[in-house]
Amino acid sequence: MIPEPLARTPSFSRLDDLSAPMASLLIGALESMAANPEIQRVRRVAWDALSPAPGRHLLDAGCGAGEVARELAAAGADVVALDYSAATVAAAADRHDGGTVRYLTGDVTRLDFPDATFDGVRCERVLQHLAEPDRAIAELARVTRPGGRMCLVDTDWESLAVDGLPADLMDAVRAHFANQGQPHHTGMGRTLRRRLVRAGLRDVTAIPVVCYFTHPSQIGFVLPMFNAAVPPEAGLVPESIRDTWFAAIENAGVRDEFLAVLTIWVARGTVGS
Repeated sequence: MIPEPLARTPSFSRLDDLSAPMASLLIGALESMAANPEIQRVRRVAWDALSPAPGRHLLDAGCGAGEVARELAAAGADVVALDYSAATVAAAADRHDGGTVRYLTGDVTRLDFPDATFDGVRCERVLQHLAEPDRAIAELARVTRPGGRMCLVDTDWESLAVDGLPADLMDAVRAHFANQGQPHHTGMGRTLRRRLVRAGLRDVTAIPVVCYFTHPSQIGFVLPMFNAAVPPEAGLVPESIRDTWFAAIENAGVRDEFLAVLTIWVARGTVGS
């Protein structure tokens, strides 16, 4: 089957171009991901890597629905929550809880902040969607003060491993996902350390966090191609095998034979003088 044209493939990077129902679906997906225990585990590692402290001025670049920005504010930080999507920023602002968070629309590759504005920045699962991720990293470093920390979190989609499903089905879905062209960089997570080093940061570390799922119900929107609730128009599964694919997933869950693992990387570096 020929993959759907890229222009018709829903993407978090083009959310404002989608219909209101599809945009609402993707914003809901962001919140579902945030609530997932495995994503929460990734974020705990990222929290420790950023080491936020009261009084710090922080940037959450690619804030989504804003839950991390609000947690940082609750810990005493002054936070700018920025996202490329106006619809996402509006949804995040609607969920504001009174903390010290300012919600802005902006492009992470062209940040409208002076040099050394922030004490620290975080950017979670954004770079994989960008045509120029290193430009974004350079911008994040530019707006971070000398001695400040950058924390990048991203997925290595090529690490996805599955058991309990027919290999031919898995191969077809994997190929379809790759051929859509979104995300741009399926192996982004494992490249974060190298990118930070090349950007001139020091004390760079990278921690792999393996997300582990033993039942389809645990996946939610973390691995949306396994979620039958995602509508067909999302184009994540070839239409010709959609029914067979989701039946196989359901059967693997019933047999207690389902397994999926995916590595998300947390990289940290310190901006030099």
